Amino acid sequence: MPFQLEIVSPERRAFTGPVDLVVVPAIDGELGILPNHARLISALGTGELRIKSAQGELALLISGGFIEVRADKVVVMADLAEHSDEIDEAKAVEARRRAEADVDAVHEPIDLARARAALQTALMRERIAVRRRNRG
Repeated sequence: MPFQLEIVSPERRAFTGPVDLVVVPAIDGELGILPNHARLISALGTGELRIKSAQGELALLISGGFIEVRADKVVVMADLAEHSDEIDEAKAVEARRRAEADVDAVHEPIDLARARAALQTALMRERIAVRRRNRG
């Protein structure tokens, strides 16, 4: 019995529809949600959100935000939500290289934290793009 999933970011509604399973990158590790899951609210980390439904499988890059599991649906409110097919692998590789250089170049703690966060997002974007290419 599927449940309703809604994924929103500040820019758009990235997904809405019935699903059988969603796996989200919570702040402390992956969290799998099946129908009739207990209610909860959790912070999201950066990683791949995976959806399984009657239509197949779908992957999104998610970074930051929250997930709320309600009795009637699951809502993911993400700071960033990109479908895997929107990610350009060459641009992802270049972004990772720039982020690595930024991490090496900064010295202030706040700048280093920002650079590391950007690197984590760039690495995940590249990983998702490569996975999509290898599946496809």
